[in-house]
Amino acid sequence: MNGAQAMIKCLEAEGIELIFGYPGVAIAPFYDAMYDSSIKHVLTRQEQAAGHAASGYARISRKPAVCVTSSGPGATNIITSLATAYADSIPVIVITGQVNSELLGRDVFQEADMRGATQSFVKYSYLVKNVDDIPRIFKEAFFIANTGRKGPVLIDIPVDVQMKELSKEFKYPDSVDIRGYKPNTKGNPQQMTKVIAAINSAERPLICAGGGVILGNGETTVREFCEKYQIPLVHTMMGIGVMAKAHPMYYGMLGNNGKPYANNAVANCDLLIIVGARVADRAIPRPKNLEKKLTVIHIDIDTAEIGKVLGPTIPLVGDVNNIFRTLIESDIHVDTAQWIRELEAFKKSTVDHRVWSDELVNPMTLVQTLSDKMDDDAIYVADVGQNQLWSADNYVMKHGRYMTTGGMGCMGYSIPAAMGAKFCEPDKQVVAVCGDGSFQMSMYELGTLAVNKIPLKILVMKNRYLGLVREYQHYNYQDRYSGVRLHDYPYYDKIAEAYDMKYFEASDNESMPGIIDEFLASEGSAIMVCNIDSQDITK
Repeated sequence: MNGAQAMIKCLEAEGIELIFGYPGVAIAPFYDAMYDSSIKHVLTRQEQAAGHAASGYARISRKPAVCVTSSGPGATNIITSLATAYADSIPVIVITGQVNSELLGRDVFQEADMRGATQSFVKYSYLVKNVDDIPRIFKEAFFIANTGRKGPVLIDIPVDVQMKELSKEFKYPDSVDIRGYKPNTKGNPQQMTKVIAAINSAERPLICAGGGVILGNGETTVREFCEKYQIPLVHTMMGIGVMAKAHPMYYGMLGNNGKPYANNAVANCDLLIIVGARVADRAIPRPKNLEKKLTVIHIDIDTAEIGKVLGPTIPLVGDVNNIFRTLIESDIHVDTAQWIRELEAFKKSTVDHRVWSDELVNPMTLVQTLSDKMDDDAIYVADVGQNQLWSADNYVMKHGRYMTTGGMGCMGYSIPAAMGAKFCEPDKQVVAVCGDGSFQMSMYELGTLAVNKIPLKILVMKNRYLGLVREYQHYNYQDRYSGVRLHDYPYYDKIAEAYDMKYFEASDNESMPGIIDEFLASEGSAIMVCNIDSQDITK
């Protein structure tokens, strides 16, 4: 058995059935070994899309997914998706081919120092030098990616190592023991006691849930906690999906583009329990103001995330399920009736003063209508830009999944990520929502959809601008719009025809709901363009 065959055996042992990638000479031995495997390979049209697709697959499967590419530009192209997965804590195994071991450091054709280039964007990285280390390295990589704060792991493997024969019989390890890497999943008992005391002392407690609750499979436990003790919940953008919008304890997304009543809840609570979130600048712009006036409990699986932005009164490291199961079974008595009445009163009095064009499609109504008409368990994937903020603000959460990229804010994410989600759950409805700018950053993946006959639905909010940058220039540069106009291109109907996709278009609020019905009911992949006024804003 050579190194490439050993790599395939490792992936099979981990239960990997599908990988996304783009081949090249430096990874050719791996592709040759995969020829005799049951693992399915999806050829994307660009390496960055392979990384985003693996991320989408991982988020829906809730286990590590794999992408692979060759050396040099193939490897460097995947770095953006690596950075995106790292910022969003997504477990992805990234395999990159590398030049011959003896040529490393000589700047030969298509050599790139991937360990150095990705140091800031991976949880850990390997450069494989000994073919007999492959089983151990792969076992460790999957373990590291999917434990603690999850994230991408890079395996860079020279072509000669892939071709070299193992000197001993292949054996995939049963377990992992990495000195210095022992993720803490159980909350410290002393800290747990402090947390319980703080909750019992609170009159206006509030949960702030982040993406870590979903990554830790803790949605159900957190909801049970809120229901048992009648504690209201707000969430960050990455925490969309922790609680259904119709839930009585749900009070919306906080932050610059969140709901006023969610921000009001944060401003007026006396105990803020942050779970699986770093609450960065878009969520809480002035954290020091909050630190001075309330008790903050910060719960996270990653020690480094606690207190990074908002200084906690009580830090607690551990797994969200373990901690909240303990809290549910603890002696907690808190009366929140008056607090909830105050929140409800403010929520009902909130008025949206934004003005929308009455000639084209209202983006807020569009997102509400789309998500309401989607299947209860459908997957909604939002891109980056105005479409992301309109989506986060108006998505109707039922029992499906909402996905977007928060930390890195990578345009072009939605189509490949939605594609990965659809590969993972082929029987579920998946819709990618993007702007006309972000669509053009990944429209090459329509070829991947066509070849693999993936029935993905893509909705484009078209306003002929890089809308969020234009909005920023409107507020901060007195309408001096520079470098943001996209004009009328491309011709979406012709793009759809070129890839055998059905095409739909809406230009007013009256016809839009019916067109959405046709769009969602259509067989195969489809593109729906909704014409939005470029003057429409997010806040």
